[in-house]
Amino acid sequence: MKIAMIGTGYVGLVSGVCFSDFGHDVVCVDKDPEKIAMLERGNVPIYEPGLEALMVKNVEAGRLSFTLDLAAAIEGAEAVFIAVGTPTRRGDGHADLTYVMAAAEEIAQLAKDYLVIVTKSTVPVGTNRQVKHTVRKANPELDFDVASNPEFLREGAAIEDFMKPDRVVVGVQSERAAEVMADIYRPLYLRDFPIVTTDLESAEMIKYAANAFLATKITFINEIAALCERTGANVKQVSHGIGLDGRIGNKFLHAGPGYGGSCFPKDTKALARIGQEVGLPMQITETVISVNEGIKRRMIDKLLDLCDGSFNGKTIGVLGVTFKPNTDDMRDAPALTIIPALLGGGAKVRVTDPQGRHEGEALLPGVHWVEDAYKASHNADLLVILTEWNEFRALDLKRIARKMATPRLADLRNIYSARDAKRAGFVAYESVGRAPFRRKPTGNAD
Repeated sequence: MKIAMIGTGYVGLVSGVCFSDFGHDVVCVDKDPEKIAMLERGNVPIYEPGLEALMVKNVEAGRLSFTLDLAAAIEGAEAVFIAVGTPTRRGDGHADLTYVMAAAEEIAQLAKDYLVIVTKSTVPVGTNRQVKHTVRKANPELDFDVASNPEFLREGAAIEDFMKPDRVVVGVQSERAAEVMADIYRPLYLRDFPIVTTDLESAEMIKYAANAFLATKITFINEIAALCERTGANVKQVSHGIGLDGRIGNKFLHAGPGYGGSCFPKDTKALARIGQEVGLPMQITETVISVNEGIKRRMIDKLLDLCDGSFNGKTIGVLGVTFKPNTDDMRDAPALTIIPALLGGGAKVRVTDPQGRHEGEALLPGVHWVEDAYKASHNADLLVILTEWNEFRALDLKRIARKMATPRLADLRNIYSARDAKRAGFVAYESVGRAPFRRKPTGNAD
C-alpha cells in the first residue's frame, strides 16, 4: 500500500519509517528543504535510538522516500497521514490546529482518487469532523474518508512502542475506512496486538485521557514525595508498595522534579481547555497542571537550601537538561525552570547532557557547557542531577566529591542514596521524597 506522511517531525518521521518497515511504500513530505535534504542524506533531525539505522534500511530497500512535492506524494496513495505540529496556542491553552487544517485543505486541492485522510497529530475532540468539513468545502467532488489514529510513542523508545504497541487506536466513520486502516496495521494484527476501533470522538479523547492520567500519576507521587519528606517516610518504598497493587501498577510512580516534554504539558492544557469550552471544568487535570508547576519551584527551594540560602557567587554543576533520557527534547523540561532560577540568583552554572546541548544552547543562555559530569562538578559548590541518563547512574562519587569546592549533591531523580553520598564524602545530600543529610565539611583533598 502507498502511504503519504505529511510532516517529518517526531511523530511523522517515526511513523513513516516504521510503516515502511511493515512493507508499505511510504513517502514523507515536509515544507522544509533543509530537513528533506538532511533526510535524503540519511541523517535524522531528532535523536531517537535506532531510528536512523531503520530509516536508511528502508530507503535502501526502496520503500521509503522524502519529498517537498505533496502532489507527487499523494498520487496513488490510499492513505494520507497528517502528522504536523499542534502546539499550545498562546492565550487560551488550546491546541493550535492551523497546520492541521492547512494540510487538510492542500490534500483536498491535490487529491483525485479515493483516499483516507488520517489525523496522526494529537488534536482536540471534534477536530476530525472539522477536517472532513474543510476537505469537503475545498473539493466537493472528492471521494474520501477521515480517520483518527492517535500516537502513543514514548520518546527514547518510539520504535519499540510502534512495533510492539499496547494498543492501536483507530477512529472511523465507515467500513471502507476501517478496512484501509486494518490493511495498514495488518502486521500488528497478525501478531495479536490490540487494534481498538472506535468512533472519531472517542479516538480523539482516548489520547488526551491517557496522557492526562499518566501526568496525574506522576504528579500524585510527587505530592506524596513532599509529604514523605515532612513525615520521615521514603517515597521509593512507598512507590514500590503501592505499585504492586495490580489496580495501580508501578509505572509512572517515580518521584522527581515534575513532568515535561512534548506531550503531557500540551495535552493536559488542551484537555482542560476542552472542558472549559463545554462547560465542564476538568478539575483534576487543572490541579495537576498547577501542582506540577509548583513541584518545579519546590526543587528550586531545595537547591537554595543546599546553597545556604543564596545562589549568588556559587558554582553549580547540572547533569542533564532534557526532560527525560534518550531524547534531545527540552520542551517544558524542568531544567527550563530550574536553571534560569540559578542564573537569576547569581550562580555560575556548568551543564552537561549527552544530547541536550544543541537545543540547550539557545534555550539556556548564560550557562557553560562541558563534556561530562566530572568537568561539571570540578570546583563546584553544588552538583544537581536533573535527568537520569544512564551515564549518570554509575558515577565515581568519591572522585566527584574530592574535586568539588563543597561536596553537596542534589539528586532530583533519586539515582543514588544518602548512604552512597555519605560514603563518597559528600557533606550534604538531597533527593526527592527521602530524608536528606547534612554534616560539617572536614576539608577536601585536591
